[in-house]
Amino acid sequence: MNRRRFLTTTAALGAGLTVAVHIPPARAVAMAAVASRRGTPVPDFAPNAFVRIAPDGQVTVVVKHLEMGQGVATGLPVLVAEELEVAPEAIRIEFAPADATRYNNLLWGPSQGTGGSTALANSWEQLRKAGAAAREMLLEAAARTWTVEKSQLTAADGQVLHAASGRRIGYGELAMAASQLNPPADPPLKPSGRFKVIGRDTHRPDTKAKSDGSAVYALDIRLPGMLTALVARPPVFGAGLKGFSAARALAVPGVERVVAIGSGVAVAANDFWSAKLGREALTIEWDEGAAALLSTDTIRARFGELLDKPGLVARQDGDAAGILAATEAPRRLSATYELPYLAHAPMEPLDCVVALEKGHCRIWAGCQFHSNDQAAAARAAGLTPEQVEITTLYAGGSFGRRAHPTSDYIVEAVQVAKAVGKPVRLMWTREDDIAGGSYRPFFLHRLEAAVTPQGLPSAWTHRLVGQSILEGTPFAASMIRNGIDHTSVEGAATLPYAIPNLLVDLHSPKLPVPVLWWRSVGSSHTAFATECFLDEVAALGGLDPLELRRILLADRPRHRAVLDLAAEKAGWGQALPRGRGRGLAVHESFHSFVAQVAEVRVAGDGEIRVERVVCAVDCGIPVTPDVIRAQMEGAIAFGLSAALKGAITLAHGRAEQSNFHDYPVLRMSEMPKVEVHIVASAERPTGVGEPGVPPIAPALANAIFAATGKRIRTLPIGERV
Repeated sequence: MNRRRFLTTTAALGAGLTVAVHIPPARAVAMAAVASRRGTPVPDFAPNAFVRIAPDGQVTVVVKHLEMGQGVATGLPVLVAEELEVAPEAIRIEFAPADATRYNNLLWGPSQGTGGSTALANSWEQLRKAGAAAREMLLEAAARTWTVEKSQLTAADGQVLHAASGRRIGYGELAMAASQLNPPADPPLKPSGRFKVIGRDTHRPDTKAKSDGSAVYALDIRLPGMLTALVARPPVFGAGLKGFSAARALAVPGVERVVAIGSGVAVAANDFWSAKLGREALTIEWDEGAAALLSTDTIRARFGELLDKPGLVARQDGDAAGILAATEAPRRLSATYELPYLAHAPMEPLDCVVALEKGHCRIWAGCQFHSNDQAAAARAAGLTPEQVEITTLYAGGSFGRRAHPTSDYIVEAVQVAKAVGKPVRLMWTREDDIAGGSYRPFFLHRLEAAVTPQGLPSAWTHRLVGQSILEGTPFAASMIRNGIDHTSVEGAATLPYAIPNLLVDLHSPKLPVPVLWWRSVGSSHTAFATECFLDEVAALGGLDPLELRRILLADRPRHRAVLDLAAEKAGWGQALPRGRGRGLAVHESFHSFVAQVAEVRVAGDGEIRVERVVCAVDCGIPVTPDVIRAQMEGAIAFGLSAALKGAITLAHGRAEQSNFHDYPVLRMSEMPKVEVHIVASAERPTGVGEPGVPPIAPALANAIFAATGKRIRTLPIGERV
């Protein structure tokens, strides 16, 4: 019997199953046993949109978020396992389709997607309740089957037990009987003191598949008649297409079609290499316009002029400007910090597969913005969102790149598939990815402070100049207030330090360079400026950097806790050999608190070697500690890559970098020893995918100062100082 015909599931978590014919639980158990012996299909028990239990006892958890290496395929099933009383290792995972009516991100409203380190935070109660509802229904089914009180039963290891009689029955045997029951509206959840799997290390279910090559990515999808497409996009940001000739491209063996689409000219071929050669053979005339005059130097100069002008006020406490004006050297300090454009550079560049049929669009991709991608694909195909089906696959990293407001690569694939009339696998090469824009914005920061005779900052001003990542997107209306893109000033306007007079203002100049959120978003640049400047303030006031932070964070216990833990574990204050130094930084982002102490060695020729990083993190209840440690380690490597090496520079409107040879990342041989210490907490879980990034660059820069006396105010630092 077809499961979809047998039961109807609604969108709500507590939504139940509508069964055509009611069968008493005892008889349902017997019928399931007979059907099993005969090999007759028995429907799964699916009490909600997230949990299924097959007649053989196999538990499947539907993961509504994209797994791009951050560990949601591990952490989310653990929430179900805890309440359902099954081992996480026994759970099979399945990625949810695009369907915001069932799988929306609860922190985003009616939208399905992954980002902002929200996956575990928004699922914390939802998935526990999903598991608890299934558990309660299974207990009730067993109670009715055995004609005993439900209170006499317990669930453990995928079974229901009746201690008084010694009877036990597997979840699979109860599946059919449980499907006759109405799910509880508010199932009881375990108190944290009874947790068995939440808080312990858990085997990652995707490890084997990613190791043996069986994990499915978009590049693994093969459809009959499918073509591979590459797009020639304007080499200059903001340029347009004037005209092109496809003759030479069509002469390349394997090339079948050349079509103009919204972003450029697409070459569709039988394989990747033919498409690449065909694209290289195109003759294209671009209208480069004034954007061809754009360079990093001209941007820096323009931004520098804005640093001298008041911007839109993002935060104002007291009279910082007045106090600074009345303060003279040496009690006054000013510093300017520069951070470059940065590419995301995930190991898997953008790719997806699209098949268009009459009245239907099918997409296979590592989608990060399911609802946004579904709507954008529908517009491109001339369909409704309900006619677009997305199969979510693994993604080989993203760091924000796949969460694009325009769903650029999805739309490109749909446009090409529509034009050629065949299924299409669209691919971006590494060069497309590095030079293609959607960068972390270039920012200048100017900070000024007045310091009391006691060494404490009495006034602090912070002016930021950089592009808004939200301006011009569908998110601008709800996320830009009074001209302030809060993602530009997060970490600056939310500075936690007790400084009585504080002013933060912002300029958001418009440029043709496309920008986008990048792992840790605004905090990726604000933490560098604020934490480096605070060290400069400490030096001016004659205070130890740790001591100053502890004073200013007296009313911030979670900040202080991670700061103290990291400092203690790193041996803060202990002497180091000549040429070595320690630096620290603490930052809150996405409601998680991270402190890091970097220890560096600087050779006589200025060569930098990061020897050790000690990290302390408070992310609420630690659901899967090993994933937390892995994310902190990965974030430190990611942040060190940017701090030491990362920069996209522009000349004549073009990115000067194209691949890992000129946009390098940290090598294994350069990775420092990393220690991660997790603060015990009873708070709700928060995110860990991004918060490990912001503190590492300032901790490194502060360590270099401790070792050499040289201040770092511009990133990347390079290999030598």
